[in-house]
Amino acid sequence: MVKIIQVKVPLKIDLAGSWTDIQPYASDYGGEVVNFAINVNINCEIEVENGNLKRVKYSTEMPIDLELKTTDGVDFEFLTKITEGIKSLEYLNKFTYELENLIKNTRNIHEPRINSIGGFNHTLFLGKEIEPMPFEPMKSSKNWLKKHFIIIYSDIENNPSEIHKDVWNRYENNDEEVLKGLHCIRAAARVMANGLQKDRRELVVNALKEISAGIDLISPEIHRPFRDVMDPLVNNKSVIAWKALGLDGGKTLGILCSPNGKETTLERIEEMGWQNIEWDYNEHGIKVVKK
Repeated sequence: MVKIIQVKVPLKIDLAGSWTDIQPYASDYGGEVVNFAINVNINCEIEVENGNLKRVKYSTEMPIDLELKTTDGVDFEFLTKITEGIKSLEYLNKFTYELENLIKNTRNIHEPRINSIGGFNHTLFLGKEIEPMPFEPMKSSKNWLKKHFIIIYSDIENNPSEIHKDVWNRYENNDEEVLKGLHCIRAAARVMANGLQKDRRELVVNALKEISAGIDLISPEIHRPFRDVMDPLVNNKSVIAWKALGLDGGKTLGILCSPNGKETTLERIEEMGWQNIEWDYNEHGIKVVKK
């Protein structure tokens, strides 16, 4: 008997706190993340015959090769449970390994209840413990963010693995700039959550600026490739704030445009040959269909 299992894993956009959920910082100080799921998916189709894994096919709705990772990681434990009917441990391990390699996930694997849900999430990372916080942004906040926040995919190579290695090596050596940057990012996550829940847009803007500054402290190389494009847009007030997102090894940007600056920003993005990713909120999270 052949069974087809289709899994849609929504990407999550890290508004605030990314980096602080990674060990050893999460154990040393505690991490805090604010993110939201979007209707852009990694798709996985699994074919099982008589309990044996026969075929796994991956695709993505992003305009890139299958070399992206979600901010909070793909829920491999959840997907393993989906395929628990597979008899062969070798095939099951191969499936999990291939999916993990596809996503190139260097983060901790978070709990299924965290990664399987959609919408907005505000999460504390206390060592190996994960604590979801009560969090529901106002509808007006979500509408404002949807109108002015754009997600841009560039073709810039940023060598993320070397950047990550350098940051955490410096952290282990008690580098003051790295520690200061991580603390800045973590503190801004709480401000971001507060701003979204109360529709305090100035708090959201200030938090995003603080996060960008924190990223520059831990590694200026993350934002350096984008500055020739982004700094003039900030200076002419088309862009209020921006940051690199945890998608595709740093090739993706989150940009908060001013009320009258979105058109100018998109024109400049088009001139650069970068792509504006059309998005909307995903409220249901991971979707599984068994046939």
